[in-house]
Amino acid sequence: MPTWTTDSDAETDSAETHYVAVYGTLKRGRSNHRLLGRARFLGTDHLRSIVLFDLGPYPAAQRKPSRGVLVEVYEVNDTGLARLDELEGYDPKAPELGQYTRKRLNTRHGDAWVYLYNKSVRGCRRISRGSW
Repeated sequence: MPTWTTDSDAETDSAETHYVAVYGTLKRGRSNHRLLGRARFLGTDHLRSIVLFDLGPYPAAQRKPSRGVLVEVYEVNDTGLARLDELEGYDPKAPELGQYTRKRLNTRHGDAWVYLYNKSVRGCRRISRGSW
């Protein structure tokens, strides 16, 4: 797993911002939240367009109807988004080959990137409401 620093000077070099909706280890109080560094927290939402699957150490989201999965929405810059891409095994040049891909989904805070799992979830517990 990559080791990241949250050097705020490096994060201010990037001009473009992106919204990201997170649902697992990137949420507040979870093991990878530090990767969001100085990202601006916009609030929460319940997405009815994804379901979660419990993979054990982390969850996986897939695009399927649900009764509302709790996400946290953040504003990140290009550097922050690249950091999240690496954590999630997402390659923008070959998104179908990674463990996750990302898609823009509508949240109450605006369209946000959501990392969607590319692999099989057969045998994993489904979470259609609430959070992991």
